[in-house]
Amino acid sequence: MSEFVKSQQELRANLTAQIQETLDSAEERGGLDAETLNKVNAIEAEIRSADEAIAVAQRQEERKNEAHEAARGFVPAEAREERSAGDILRGIASGEIRGHEFEQRATLVPSANTVPKSFFAEVMDVARLVGPMLEVSDVINTTSGEDLTIPTLTAYSSATLKGAGAAIDESEPTYSSITLGAYKYGLLIPVAAELVSDAGFNIESHLAQQAGNGIGTAVNTALTTGDGSSKPNGIVTASSEGVVGGTGVAGAFTADELIDLAYTGVDGLVRRLPGTAYMASGTAIGQMRKLKDTAGNYLYQVGIGQPDTFAGFDVVENPNIAAPGLDAKSVLFGHMPSYKVRMAGGLQVASSSDYAFNTDTVTYRFTMRVDGDLTHAGHIRHFVGGAS
Repeated sequence: MSEFVKSQQELRANLTAQIQETLDSAEERGGLDAETLNKVNAIEAEIRSADEAIAVAQRQEERKNEAHEAARGFVPAEAREERSAGDILRGIASGEIRGHEFEQRATLVPSANTVPKSFFAEVMDVARLVGPMLEVSDVINTTSGEDLTIPTLTAYSSATLKGAGAAIDESEPTYSSITLGAYKYGLLIPVAAELVSDAGFNIESHLAQQAGNGIGTAVNTALTTGDGSSKPNGIVTASSEGVVGGTGVAGAFTADELIDLAYTGVDGLVRRLPGTAYMASGTAIGQMRKLKDTAGNYLYQVGIGQPDTFAGFDVVENPNIAAPGLDAKSVLFGHMPSYKVRMAGGLQVASSSDYAFNTDTVTYRFTMRVDGDLTHAGHIRHFVGGAS
């Protein structure tokens, strides 16, 4: 019993005794008068107030007990945050924790206040290495997976020249939208039980490498070439045609054609936005590096500690874009952040010791929910390989 309830019960007992004393005194005087009745009513009001306070405290105590019972076997959120990712991953394997969602966490710039890199960040670092779509796109993080509608401006308001006293016309901007869902990508990673229990084994780094590579590869493929049918609408699929090759080797491109790609159908505003770049596979980039101007100077510049450039624009390597070939969409150009990637929740991790019981292996399950689409088809255009 809480101290508060005990104090209220003692108060109630004292008030009850006061009523009895008042009634006894009134009886000796020959009956209840108005003053005595008012006093009794006031004391009874205090008793009712004490009863209500006791009832509220008891209900709260019951809620706490129910919550404690429901939380049995779970680790409190505040305790989880204080534990390392390795401890959490081992806790999942042992059954101490049923599962865990690793969420994105802001990382401070290097200073005395720098926080350690989170497990989520470790996985994403690897995922970005195997494919750029989680890096160059505009990534939107949400806590749940309901459809996310993003409005897009398709036409600005326009002004016209008017004479003195002439009526000014209305000109409303027009809008469209894209809707992003949340498609689940995941994989199972088996780890020998001995390694899970071995404190000397860096299970955090091992799983971050495996999960980052597995999820990053699958997600980058979908965000690059997905057809939008029960999967993301990839950046290649969503882009619009810019230039079709017509000279040189079949399917290949010339320097002039790539320069035309940057200036054909792409608004000048788009070319000035941060994040505007060429995107191609390693094979196509290898061909771009050999292109020269009429003076024999290479148009491709290798960046040291910064992105490579071609004709003044950054170059992004994406292994999932097609290699140069007939009818292949082998090079993209445009504002890469116009492609929106939606990540619903964080990185969900669970494990099972029963899945591969006969091999004494703990199987970790990693899942992530993402979707992606381009807001404006004209913001990114592609080169299509033509006949020679």
